[in-house]
Amino acid sequence: MLDKEGAVLLGGSLPVPSVQELAKKEQLKAVPSRYVRPDQDPIIFDSKTAPQIPVIDLERLVAGDLENTNNFDSACREWGFFQLTNHGVSTELLDKMIKATQEFFKMPLEEKKKFPQEAGDLEGYGQAFVVSEEQKLDWADIFYVCTLPLRYRKAHLFKKLPIDYRLALEAYSAELKSIAMKLLNSMAKCLKMDPQEMIEQFEDSYQTVRTNYYPPCPEPDKVIGLAAHSDAVGLTILLQISEMAGLQVRKDGSWVTIKPHPYAFVVNIGDILEIITNGSYRSIEHRAICNLVQERISIATFLSPLMHREFGPAPSLLVNGARPQFLRTTTENYYKGVYARKLGGKSYLDTVRL
Repeated sequence: MLDKEGAVLLGGSLPVPSVQELAKKEQLKAVPSRYVRPDQDPIIFDSKTAPQIPVIDLERLVAGDLENTNNFDSACREWGFFQLTNHGVSTELLDKMIKATQEFFKMPLEEKKKFPQEAGDLEGYGQAFVVSEEQKLDWADIFYVCTLPLRYRKAHLFKKLPIDYRLALEAYSAELKSIAMKLLNSMAKCLKMDPQEMIEQFEDSYQTVRTNYYPPCPEPDKVIGLAAHSDAVGLTILLQISEMAGLQVRKDGSWVTIKPHPYAFVVNIGDILEIITNGSYRSIEHRAICNLVQERISIATFLSPLMHREFGPAPSLLVNGARPQFLRTTTENYYKGVYARKLGGKSYLDTVRL
């Protein structure tokens, strides 16, 4: 199904109150019952000696540095996550993007409501994965837009953005598309996969940006900022604006808290890339937790094949007796299945697993 601007509609999310506004209430001493999440693993910060996700230098990776390449391959196989440094995006642009994002969430609620999620659509200001009036809610607000290809952009959202935000977002999305293609090319090389198969899937790709706002919470041990899940996409590149840690990755059955590095990106493998690599690189569950004293903001950029494109295990990986582990499907069908239910784990990936 297409919207009035020609972009694919993947489903919608029921409207819910702004958590940012709820958190502003001075008398709020306890969170409403709909945000209390006994269904989630207990919120525990790990020790200072807990392992951290690998750090990859993009410039060295592209240059073919053997040690960095081996670390990169290991990170994709064993963690599904890594921090990316020396990525080439200027601190000037990152500062502009950070400031514009912060200013957006400082706007009065009535201003933010000018960017609503329309019926049956996920883009705009609101929440995602809310499919019933009874389900538990995340302690977060989001702003979600498609940035590439240009023909998929929602004019009614982009044209209303403050000019500084729009210009920063346009430049930022172009830079992150370039980074993503470098990473995907390096993955293909590590897997001895035909690089053209990766290029064909992602060169003219579907890119979206989701900004997450997690306000302080009077009972942070009872809520979840973003429920445990794997990303349905190909690749995710995350910029953590706040110094306060809040992203956790499931590793060997435990939750590891990722310490933000200034101006570094956190990159993770999504379900679609797990399928394309035939399980060599796996998407990993992660979640966002909240705290008592400080807001957190993060900017997640997602890259996937175009909606109509069919994907499955790369043919060049199905040699020497290797069998496909997943069915072939389209991005549109995969996304619609994911967005039709509440967020949770990696369970939807099993629907296409052979």
